[in-house]
Amino acid sequence: MKTGSLGTDRALRGEVRYAYSQRVQTVTPDFATTPRDLRCETLQWERAITRKGIAAIPESGRNYRPNLTSRSALELACHIVASGVQMLHETAEMKFSMENRCGSMPDSVAGVLAFHDEHFPRALAAARAVSAEQLAPPVDFLGAFNDPAVAYLGFAESHFIHHRGQLSADLRAGGGKVPGVYGGSADEPWTPPA
Repeated sequence: MKTGSLGTDRALRGEVRYAYSQRVQTVTPDFATTPRDLRCETLQWERAITRKGIAAIPESGRNYRPNLTSRSALELACHIVASGVQMLHETAEMKFSMENRCGSMPDSVAGVLAFHDEHFPRALAAARAVSAEQLAPPVDFLGAFNDPAVAYLGFAESHFIHHRGQLSADLRAGGGKVPGVYGGSADEPWTPPA
């Protein structure tokens, strides 16, 4: 088989899945509260940064996509928001599904922001409320992972950051200005406090 062929790609994905399955999969309830609290605080902070990136999508550029197979800026914003809300709720419920639980998403940037403002705080509160005893045991994630429930808060955080990076990379090409994330950007310079 040639490198890069479909068979090789599938074999590599299988190896990655196997490597993940060999990780330590148990934590104690005493341990689970610290990552829960840390992830929830980080998600709250990341939410504000992500919201800033979504707000930077110009309505005139909401349909911009860098490639025909890419999501548009608005579709990506909807994905970030809806999947984030869903993953937090499903972590709290300890049951994951690929079914859309958020319904149809708004067709404007302002609508996506309003949805995010309404639904994300409730989803994060649900995740914060999960007891340490519930966070410790492994939970199946669509047959791909079987990690302690608390680990999926890290997935939610990584997913947020990953797709926000995609959005940031596309903003300027779609006519928007890239906001500062962890510092400044060419469009929003950062000046350290004096």
